[in-house]
Amino acid sequence: MDFFTSMDISASALAAERTRMNLISSNLANVNSTRTAEGGPYRRKDAVFTATPLKEAGSFGAALSRANDARSVQVTQVNEDQRPPRLQYEPGHPDADPNGYVAYPNINVVEEMADMITASRSYEANITATNAAKSMALKTLDLLR
Repeated sequence: MDFFTSMDISASALAAERTRMNLISSNLANVNSTRTAEGGPYRRKDAVFTATPLKEAGSFGAALSRANDARSVQVTQVNEDQRPPRLQYEPGHPDADPNGYVAYPNINVVEEMADMITASRSYEANITATNAAKSMALKTLDLLR
């Protein structure tokens, strides 16, 4: 695997984790949203990651990379949570049903915070991998002097 391939893999992972962090932020921001444009309460969103083969040219290095089966990560879809909303009795709320219950998003703040920490750590790990690849490339250049 060459320098640019490792950078491409890390860059794809960084972009995927950034998307995941944006979705987590949206979930936390809408924890009390009872009304959306689609109707009903906000639905939790979650990213689906998929490993995809790297697209490389037909060079000898590309053949070696295919032999190592190098893959990048992509966000292939964003799923909406299908769990039922959390019902809370608030008869004075404008979105209350005839029985006085308001449908709130079924978002667990603790779960979202744990997902945020995991995404943050994954992002940091990919930054470390990028810096390690950069350092190895610079050391190689120093050896050639």
